[in-house]
Amino acid sequence: MSATAPANTPSPAAATSAASDGLGDHARRWWADVRAGDLGSLPIFVGLIIIAIVFQSQNDRFLTSGNFVNLIVQAAAFIAIGMGIVFVLLLGEIDLSVGYVSGVAGSLTALLLLEDGASLPAGVAIAAALALGAAIGTLHGVLITKVGIPSFVVTLAGLIAWNGVVLLLIADRGTIVLQNDLVVGFSNDFLADGTAWIVAVAAAAIYAALLLNERRVRSAANLPTGPMSLTALRIATFAVILFAVVAIANQDRGIPFVLVVLAVLFLGWTFVLNRTRFGRHVYAVGGNAEAARRAGIDVDRVKIAVFAICSMMAALGGIILASRLRSVDPGAGGGQILLYSIAAAVIGGTSLFGGRGNIKSAVLGALVIASIDNGLGLLGLSSGTKFVVTGLVLLAAVTVDSVSRKGRAQSGRA
Repeated sequence: MSATAPANTPSPAAATSAASDGLGDHARRWWADVRAGDLGSLPIFVGLIIIAIVFQSQNDRFLTSGNFVNLIVQAAAFIAIGMGIVFVLLLGEIDLSVGYVSGVAGSLTALLLLEDGASLPAGVAIAAALALGAAIGTLHGVLITKVGIPSFVVTLAGLIAWNGVVLLLIADRGTIVLQNDLVVGFSNDFLADGTAWIVAVAAAAIYAALLLNERRVRSAANLPTGPMSLTALRIATFAVILFAVVAIANQDRGIPFVLVVLAVLFLGWTFVLNRTRFGRHVYAVGGNAEAARRAGIDVDRVKIAVFAICSMMAALGGIILASRLRSVDPGAGGGQILLYSIAAAVIGGTSLFGGRGNIKSAVLGALVIASIDNGLGLLGLSSGTKFVVTGLVLLAAVTVDSVSRKGRAQSGRA
């Protein structure tokens, strides 16, 4: 009797056939996925192009190198907080407290650096603020999983309570001006032109090495790898975009240091979600919590860890924002921070229904949000107009998600 290969293991012939497919075959499969409702990041890229065309036609400063650098710095805090929100949304949960958690972290950092206070080293102050953020998220997670309170209620209470903590921390000090060079430079320092190019070349080389290693591993396991031309196209596209960003930024002040930090976090969290057991558990719990529980996954532990990550990233966003403004005040964490951070993750493509999304969603969504805010600001329009336009974009993003979800369900791809 001949041995039968497992159903989920492609035969060498199948792997070879898939590997021999050309770019045209992959393009046709991609288009079939799009028609079936699997849109991926396509709506975001189309949206960014439309935003650029509209605002550039109204104000020729929008696509200048100086405004490009401003856009990166303005989006940084929303990107950081949005990365944490992605983890929570993947579970089908929500965290409404991230705005004021970021305010608590920014306020604590400023207080720990005061000469008439603890006067701690900047690294220690930042670490303490991040640890506090993780502790807050852990508390939220415990209340949600062990006590059974819905995440909406727990984090809504947190929104109110942590707002009060910000007021208590700042007290009668009013505005606290940051004077530590390291903390201020976090959002306001830039890489030298030569250093930026070295970092860009190194990043492109690492990306190429990762893709080529993935091909080698999959080929050794007789798994389909796709055509080499597709891998080369992905590497070339990444390198072109990266080098273009460096070239444009170097025409002004250069690459912001905070962008390098966010890039490292992006790679780290993407690896966690895509390449680790914890990441697979996050997607499994978001897809079907009961099925995940029956499969032996500790659902409560996954949820607690996710809320801890979310609040820690909110704390980092608060530090970035305080650094950009060079100060904190009693309003830290308020305004549009919560709304823009959640909107960034959703607009970027993370599903509100759980189980679908990635860290890239936060980056792309934050760029859309920051571009709209920046462009409307250049046109001199009011904050009310910004909120209306952003709300409409968010509604459009959720509509696209709902429609594509129905399309995937009808085609059997949900």
